[in-house]
Amino acid sequence: MAQQHDQLMRPPIEELLEKAESKFRLVTLSSQRARQINSYFGQLGDGLGKAVPPQVTSTARKSLSVAFEEIGADVIVPVEREVEPEPAATEADEAE
Repeated sequence: MAQQHDQLMRPPIEELLEKAESKFRLVTLSSQRARQINSYFGQLGDGLGKAVPPQVTSTARKSLSVAFEEIGADVIVPVEREVEPEPAATEADEAE
């Protein structure tokens, strides 16, 4: 009997897209987190402690896979940035 093969990606991309709202946001969020994970492993011997270690137990060896697992486990969530309105122009600004 044929065995069902494991998916190429865990968690599935459909599940990740539901959490990140768009492909662009998923790519941005996961790449930023993967850079942080790389920095963590890069500075381990230096004792700097600036980067946050992986937040999930994973057998994945690639930082991007770990980042996807963190997003899938709701450990890393997208946050809306507040955009401050432009200050109103003053008379001094208009004179220039």
